[in-house]
Amino acid sequence: MSLSDKKIMTTISIIGLGWIGEPLGFHLREKGYKILGSTTSEEKKAKLSQKDLQAIRFSLNPHPEGVGFNALFQSEILVVNIPPRTRSGDGLFHLEQIKYLKSLIDNSPIQKVIFVSSTGVYPEANSPEKYGEDFPLSLENTGNETIFKAEQMMSKDQKYDLTLIRFGGLLGDDRIPGKYFSGKENVAGQTRVNYIYRQDAVRLLTWIIEKELWNETFNGVAPIHPLRRDIYEKNAAELGFAPPASYQNEPEGNDRLIDSAKILSTGFDFEFPDPMDFPYLLQRQ
Repeated sequence: MSLSDKKIMTTISIIGLGWIGEPLGFHLREKGYKILGSTTSEEKKAKLSQKDLQAIRFSLNPHPEGVGFNALFQSEILVVNIPPRTRSGDGLFHLEQIKYLKSLIDNSPIQKVIFVSSTGVYPEANSPEKYGEDFPLSLENTGNETIFKAEQMMSKDQKYDLTLIRFGGLLGDDRIPGKYFSGKENVAGQTRVNYIYRQDAVRLLTWIIEKELWNETFNGVAPIHPLRRDIYEKNAAELGFAPPASYQNEPEGNDRLIDSAKILSTGFDFEFPDPMDFPYLLQRQ
């Protein structure tokens, strides 16, 4: 069987056709895979249909809701990309979502799962060493209990091959870090960033599937870590908005960095290894 024939026969479902899930769907489809995704609104479903990307309305509130969503759980590979709403609540809603989702997966023919997680799972403490995938995480030291518990739930008594992808800050295109701090006072600028460009995140997820890197955990972070201040100032100069009005007076070198060595060791290369070079598109009002 040729690689192209294998792709045609491989079906991939994407739970969450959002900022990463939608371009991932198109990227995988272009590579020859059969794609089915989910969205929570009829309006988004119709827009995706116009672009020939098949979607089913499906949501976890926290129990499953939608029409015909069981089709999502008939694929060989499932990509789960439903980040928690960590800025509000105690995370219990998201963990209930994961509980119901895992039950659907466990009672399906799905063989392989990619679970999109976050580098927020690592301790918030700064460290002279970069945080790698083998760092011993626990409820006592994790930077985000909800993310940690969600990873644990997906891994517990699993009947499928599971790979966890911990992405850093997902930026590029219409997500411009400097714009978030334009004109603001007392901005943290001397710490270094853990960012990944949107399309590199899409390419990394595709790489996992194509290289069959299952039952692993990978950090998805660009290998170069410039200062926040340098990125904000460059964004402002290139895109024509005000830079931060002032910065905190903090020492350099007080960083919390995430290691990307493991994914690089598999042969993956970042198109944009330096966040200073991420392309952006300023949407004018």
